Amino acid sequence: MDIKEQALNKHYEWQGKIEVISRAPIETREDLSLAYTPGVAQPCLEIAKDPELSYKLTRRSNLVAVITDGTAVLGLGDIGGLAGMPVMEGKCCLFKEFGGVDAFPLCVKSKDPDEIVRTIELISDSFGGINLEDISAPRCFEIEAKLKEKLDIPVFHDDQHGTAIVVGAAMLNAVKCAGKKLSEVTVVINGAGSAGVAIGKFLLKLGVGDLIMVDIGGIINKDEHYDNPAHAEMSKITNKQNRKGLLADALKDADVFVGVSKPNLVTPEMVKSMAEKPILFPMANPNPEITYDLAKESGAYIVGTGRSDYPNQINNVLVFPGIFKGALSCRAKAITEEMKLAAAHAIADLVSEEKLSPEYIIPSALDKSVADAVAKAVADEWAKNPHK
Repeated sequence: MDIKEQALNKHYEWQGKIEVISRAPIETREDLSLAYTPGVAQPCLEIAKDPELSYKLTRRSNLVAVITDGTAVLGLGDIGGLAGMPVMEGKCCLFKEFGGVDAFPLCVKSKDPDEIVRTIELISDSFGGINLEDISAPRCFEIEAKLKEKLDIPVFHDDQHGTAIVVGAAMLNAVKCAGKKLSEVTVVINGAGSAGVAIGKFLLKLGVGDLIMVDIGGIINKDEHYDNPAHAEMSKITNKQNRKGLLADALKDADVFVGVSKPNLVTPEMVKSMAEKPILFPMANPNPEITYDLAKESGAYIVGTGRSDYPNQINNVLVFPGIFKGALSCRAKAITEEMKLAAAHAIADLVSEEKLSPEYIIPSALDKSVADAVAKAVADEWAKNPHK
């Protein structure tokens, strides 16, 4: 059997990847009185007097909602929230396994951004944080922005910011390994959806020299009109030389390629046209824009993909468990840009100078120490926030 058949069989066997386990023993009448009636009335009354006590008297302090509308599930597209449940459950498994964070999957049966926002707003008191997942662009930008205005708990769209942070961490070490300066490199991003735009903005904050974004219509430039607000915004802050054309034109003399698009879009000729010691992050899943082996054969110095069967797996699991663990630990009301930057540097710093190499620029996705490092960096950064 291949991995798809094995996974399907396992899902039939598991019948769900998560379950609710009681933290309170219910063995005696006294146990029942303490955990439920009549004793439970007392914490209810305390929370009614002071809502902040919900963080001490319930599981809210360690509970995240993983929410989707099912419009952009993995590489499967708009398959609906119900069909996206296995992914949401899987995300919850990763939250618990890597960050010790309890997470619950919620699928919203709507494609109306305002309806989704209102739904999440109405249930938000049950959670310490909201993780948005697999929501299509540009709707995801609007939904996240409105939730951040309305809620006083962290809201994080992992497809955007988790991806951006892990790419940023890999970028910091890849550039260092190649003997280049971040402020002098030119980065080409192919794919200007939610992940591509978020990566672009984040890399600019990290300090890359120039950024060129390419979408299905070609290089995003200052002379075109874009109906997509995100594309219009990126056209103003990227592409210093105002290049035009297609991906091949963008990659000439570029230092770095980041792919969040489709398989087999990058050719050996494109790699050979790049600057010395080219860095490639082809991350389309499950099949990248160029395979690891072909990229290396074509002269790539460093290659990172989203796959676990090659070196340098660029995986969001290095980010979101630690981000939420840290945010929940300090009762952060938001996840700020400074916290995201701190997370990227924390991940990058886990690769020592001695171990840094073209085949090792980022910690293993299975390294459970990463979440603690990210959590500490995030919490420390929030502590500096005068508006907390």
